[in-house]
Formats: sequence, structure tokens, C-alpha cells
Amino acid sequence: MKKIALTLVAVSALGLAACSGGGTGNNNAGNEANTTTEAGNDVGNATDAQNAANDALSQVENAGADAVNAVENTVAAATNAVENSSH
Repeated sequence: MKKIALTLVAVSALGLAACSGGGTGNNNAGNEANTTTEAGNDVGNATDAQNAANDALSQVENAGADAVNAVENTVAAATNAVENSSH
């Protein structure tokens, strides 16, 4: 996804630079280069946000697994207590 976005922006920059005449073309190419950089930064920030969301999901999953383990351990302890008291 990141490569596609950067490629599209780069192609757009080259297209605008080729179609423009004189000094304006250089300015457009410079502006498009800045746009390419900003697009790359946006993709990087989106990737960071996605990684943070994945980390948060993993923490929720781990907390759920811990809760299940706690319940299972409590049931096992209660079962052992009942069995031990009946002997």
C-alpha cells in the first residue's frame, strides 16, 4: 500500500513537471516532491497507528486469556478443596 501511494505521487510529480514550461515546471516538481515526502510521512504515521492498535488488541487478548486462566485456577482450587475435605 505504501509503495503504491508513493509511486502514484511520484508519477504525478513527473507528469506535472513534464507538462509545465520554464521555471514553473521546476516549482511544480519541487512542490510535488514535498507532497511525496508528506505522503510518505502520512503513510508512516498510519503504519505507526496500526501497529499501536495491534498492540492494544494483543493486550486485550492477553488480559482475556489471563482472566480465563484465573477462573480455571479458581475452579480447580475449589474442586481440590472439596475433594480434600471429603477424605
